[in-house]
Parts: sequence; structure tokens; C-alpha cells
Amino acid sequence: MSELPFDDDLQLFRLMRDRLYAAVLCDALDQAGYREQAMRADIRPVYKDAVVAGRALTVESVDIHEPKEHAYDKEIAAVDSLKAGDVLVASTGQSTRTCLWGELLSTAATLRQANGAVIDGYTRDVRRIEEMRFPVFSTGMYPVDSAGRSIVTDYNCPIECGGVSVHPGDIVFGDLDGIVVIPQSATREVIEKAMAKVEGENLTREELEQGSTLRQVYDKYGVL
Repeated sequence: MSELPFDDDLQLFRLMRDRLYAAVLCDALDQAGYREQAMRADIRPVYKDAVVAGRALTVESVDIHEPKEHAYDKEIAAVDSLKAGDVLVASTGQSTRTCLWGELLSTAATLRQANGAVIDGYTRDVRRIEEMRFPVFSTGMYPVDSAGRSIVTDYNCPIECGGVSVHPGDIVFGDLDGIVVIPQSATREVIEKAMAKVEGENLTREELEQGSTLRQVYDKYGVL
């Protein structure tokens, strides 16, 4: 697998979007010994064909119960620090009283050439986000502003999002099946295992369509 473009993140993320998917990456993570890397099932794409792949830029947000001065400062700093290929990954403590993400942050992130956002919390302006085709995953939609309801306390720090520990620079991939997190140190191993399994699945599918039994193709390829 030495031909895989690991030296170029943007080519790697394009390859992942074109040829891989969350389920096969999750299987590859299992094979590599990383069995708790799938986020909770309630973090969903805000439009059905959204696919996200990129390096995590992490954000920590907490609930508050009164307006604060300079409430947006760290949120703005986090978005302005996004680089090409980044995915903003945010923990809100599973808040149900605030909305961390919306259209203007999506616009700013798009212009920073970020690849998407994963929010363990709510988003808004969903129609505009879908029109932009900016991939956003969240636990739901809610129309409120974050002012006086939550505040970003830190970014580019280890967080827990969707029940998974996420560190800055980890690879995040999401599609209709859900979101997986690939530890940065395991990237090559996991991608190579996922590519190998895709090849086995393709061969299995072809032989099933030609009339082989599931037992025959499983015994041959060991893929299910």
C-alpha cells in the first residue's frame, strides 16, 4: 500500500471520501485493536449525503446561564485557526440548551477550506448549510443562539465527543452510518486495512452476484 498518498492530507481525505466509508473504517479500527472509536449514533449528518473526512481541530464548550462579556472570543479564535482539510470537532457536554454551530460559522469554515464540522450538540440554519454543501454532523437542530447559553472555554485540546476521545490531528470520517475517529498514530495501519477489506468485499459481492453461496465466499475471502 505504499502508493497511498499519506504525505498529502488533502489527497488522503479525497481518497477516503471516494473509496472508503464509516463501516469499513470501523472494521479496520477493530482489526487494529481500536474498538471504541465510533461516536454515538445520535450524531447525524444534517443532510443525508454529507460526508466528512479531515483532521480534528477540537473545541470544548460548556453551558452558562447568563450573558458573558467577550462570549464569542474563543469560538471565533477556534474557527479562524482552521486550516485546509481540518474538521472542527466540538464537545458541548451533550448540551440541550444551546446551539453551537450555524450558517455563518459554516461560511467562515468554508472560506478557511475546512472539510466540515462534527458537533456533539445542536446546529441551526440547516437549510443554508445544506445549500452550501458544507458537511455538518450534530445531535439535532435548534434555533437558539449560544449567547448566554454556552461558551467555548478551550480549543485544540483533547476532548470527548460522542463518547470517543478525540485529540487534535486525529482523523475524523463521517457518513450516513456515523462517525469514526482514527488516532493519528494509527492512520497508515487503519487505512491500509480498510482498503484491503474493501477489495475483499468487492470480490465477495461479485461472486455472490454470480451465484456463489455466502459460505463459499466467506471461506474464500473471510469478509462479511
